[in-house]
Amino acid sequence: MNNEAILNIVEKQRRFFYSGRTLDVNFRIRALKKLKSCIEDNEEQINRALMEDLGKSSFESYMCETGLVLSELSYMIKHTEKLSREKTVYTPLAQFHSRSFVKPSPYGTVLVMSPWNYPFLLSMDPAVDAIAAGNTVVLKPSAYSPATSRIICEIIRKCYPEEFVTVVTGGRAENTSLLEEHFDYIFFTGSQAVGKEVMRQASEHLTPVTLELGGKSPCIVEKSADLKLAAKRIVFGKFLNCGQTCVAPDYIFCDREIKNELIAQIQKQIGKQFGKMPLANPDYGKIINEKHFNRICGLIDQNKVVFGGRCNADTLQIEPTVMDNVTFEDKIMQEEIFGPVLPVLTYTNLDEAISRINSMAHPLALYIFTNDKATARKVTSSCSFGGGCINDTIIHLATSEMGFGGFGESGMGAYHGKEGFRTFSHYKSIVDKKTWLDLPMRYQPYRKVNDKLIHVFLR
Repeated sequence: MNNEAILNIVEKQRRFFYSGRTLDVNFRIRALKKLKSCIEDNEEQINRALMEDLGKSSFESYMCETGLVLSELSYMIKHTEKLSREKTVYTPLAQFHSRSFVKPSPYGTVLVMSPWNYPFLLSMDPAVDAIAAGNTVVLKPSAYSPATSRIICEIIRKCYPEEFVTVVTGGRAENTSLLEEHFDYIFFTGSQAVGKEVMRQASEHLTPVTLELGGKSPCIVEKSADLKLAAKRIVFGKFLNCGQTCVAPDYIFCDREIKNELIAQIQKQIGKQFGKMPLANPDYGKIINEKHFNRICGLIDQNKVVFGGRCNADTLQIEPTVMDNVTFEDKIMQEEIFGPVLPVLTYTNLDEAISRINSMAHPLALYIFTNDKATARKVTSSCSFGGGCINDTIIHLATSEMGFGGFGESGMGAYHGKEGFRTFSHYKSIVDKKTWLDLPMRYQPYRKVNDKLIHVFLR
């Protein structure tokens, strides 16, 4: 799609927005219900697309993508009317004959740019929030997951006219053209490198942005932890979608005393969850493309592999792999892994671990396994990160009741549920001043007789 076509889409959406149609809350709810029904009708097609792009099983596709989108839709259908209401707030004494209120208003025409690792979820979830808030939406899915992009296109075309919600497909050229346009809000999920470019381009128009990025999310295992349960949940979170999850545990940081037992339990859990031959398991997926396959393989130091390590270039698959005796200077610790490779590092005391984590870029997620409540409070209070879990992994993002987002280098802003509605809304602060009384003290000429009154009103 060329620049002129993209400009035409943005102009049509802006005209549609200023027609006032999306300000009607009932219009938004009908639009959400229509989308939910269409997704339910196309569940099998979505499953097939995700299998083609990432090798995901139908169970995993529903658990991690389609089902979560439907859950977000259900939340927004139920709560959009309430979230859209004006909220009366306290009025200062000096303005007692007024009503002060906050009015949520849509930004206008928004751009949602999504990645390839959860191509359906991370496209539709922010789009749902934007629709609920009353915006028009241009959705740009990743070129790396073409089958899922096609089904997203089909669903959106069935549900909405182009001037309300539309999908732009393509690669780098289309991304560049979109970012050159003046949107009222940009929501981006992807890598830090591309996130920086999105923010730079948005600054040309002073466009506000939400950036959902990534980083090296640590998984601390303290010596009081239930190691068998910790291993089970770490293996689930790390190797889900072959490690291609922005909030996957990037590395284990464990107490030196329990390292060997933890690794033994992780090895057992990989066997239980994926079988003796994971690459032959039909429910074990693949790396998205050859470029990323080669990158991940290049991070594996075979001299430090204690489990797995085999790769199949024909199927773009990499075994669940565990590396021991890893240091922060190793190649695998210099970038986000985003693949099924789990390095294990150790600490001698918890303060050392906290200090080390805080010396690095702020991660999108942090996980702490411990049976000591004081330890859990210390870690979650002392470390800087987007969100996380105590004694589990990744499940904190699977709810519409809490916002999900990054912090520092891992992003800015949040979405899901109420936070998603707030992200795509501008809150206007308004005072409705009554006309039946007009206090004269604020007007010049100022009089000494009013000194005491002004101090009473404003102290």
